[in-house]
Amino acid sequence: MPFGGNDWLALNEEPTLEPESPICDPHHHFWDRRPASIPYQRYLIHELMGDIGSGHNVRSTVFVEARSMYRAAGPAEMRPVGEVEFVNGLAAAGASGIYGPSRPASAIVGHADLKLGDDVVGVLEALQAAAGRFRGIRHNVTWSPDPTLENRETEGIMANETFRAGARVLARMGLSLDTMLSFPQLPELADFARAVPDLPIILNHLGGVSRTGIYAGRDDEVIPQWREGIAAVAACPNVVCKVGGMGMPRWGFGWWQRETPIGSEELADAMAPWMNYAIEQFGPDRCMFESNFPPDKVSFSYNVMYNAFKRLSQNYSASERADMLHDTAARVYRIEA
Repeated sequence: MPFGGNDWLALNEEPTLEPESPICDPHHHFWDRRPASIPYQRYLIHELMGDIGSGHNVRSTVFVEARSMYRAAGPAEMRPVGEVEFVNGLAAAGASGIYGPSRPASAIVGHADLKLGDDVVGVLEALQAAAGRFRGIRHNVTWSPDPTLENRETEGIMANETFRAGARVLARMGLSLDTMLSFPQLPELADFARAVPDLPIILNHLGGVSRTGIYAGRDDEVIPQWREGIAAVAACPNVVCKVGGMGMPRWGFGWWQRETPIGSEELADAMAPWMNYAIEQFGPDRCMFESNFPPDKVSFSYNVMYNAFKRLSQNYSASERADMLHDTAARVYRIEA
C-alpha cells in the first residue's frame, strides 16, 4: 500500500514524548502541485499546522525552496522570487496566531541561481525585498550517474568559478546556502566550503544517501564512502548538517510500503547508526533534526518522527539535545524566540 496518506499514518498513533521540549523544525516545504505528480501534492499552511500540532512543542519552522509558485513570466532568474512572496504570506498568516502558538516559516530559504556569478546580487536583493524573513537560498547541486535520481546540476558544478563567485556574493550579503547533493559529491562540497570559508553552508538530508537504483545492495561500498565524505565536510567549520530526510524512498528502507506505519522505537534504532555518526563528526551544536515534510511523510507521521529523534538523542546532554532540537536551527537561521 504505497503512500497511504493520513489514514494510513493514523494506524500507528503514539503518545508524544517530552511534549514541552522546544523544537525549531528547520526544513519543510509548501506546495500545490497541479496536476498531482507526487504524494501529498497539496501541502500548505493547514496541512503543516495539522502535522506540527500533533503534540510536540514546535515553536517555529523554516521553509526551504521547493520550485513552487514561481512567477509565470518575466526574466527566468527572477521567477523564484514568486515563491518567497507566496511563502511570506503564509508566514504572516501563521504569525497572526489564529492557527496556534507555532510560527511557521519564521525563516524562509528561497532560490537563486549561483551560476549567475556576481550578477546574482540583483536576484538576492529582490528576494530580500520580498520577505524580511528571507535568510538565504538553496541551490541543489545533485548530480549522479544513477538514472533513478533527478540530476539538478551538471557534474562538478561546485568547482566552477562562476558558481563560486555567486557564493561569495551570498557571503558578502550575510546570507546562507542550503544545498542538497548525492553522497559521492561530499568531497566536492568540502572543497567548495574551504574555498568560501565566510559562507554559512547547511548540508541537507545527511548528505544525500541513496541505497536504491545503482546503489541497491551495496552498503559495503556506500556506507564507508558516505562516512568518509561526512568526515571531510564536518572538518569545514562553516558547514552545519541537517539530520533527517531518511523517510525518502531513496534511502531504501521501504517503510512507505508497510501495511502499518513504523513506530518510533524501531525508527530510532534504524536511524541511529547514520545520525549518530553525523552528530559525532559535526558535534550537536552544528546539527539540527529536520522533518523534511512532506517528502518524509510518505514513511511516518510527524509525531512518530520527533518521538524517534527524542529517543535517539536520549544519551546526549540536555544542552546538546536542545541544540539539535531547537537552538542550532534558531541560531543558523536567525530566528528570535
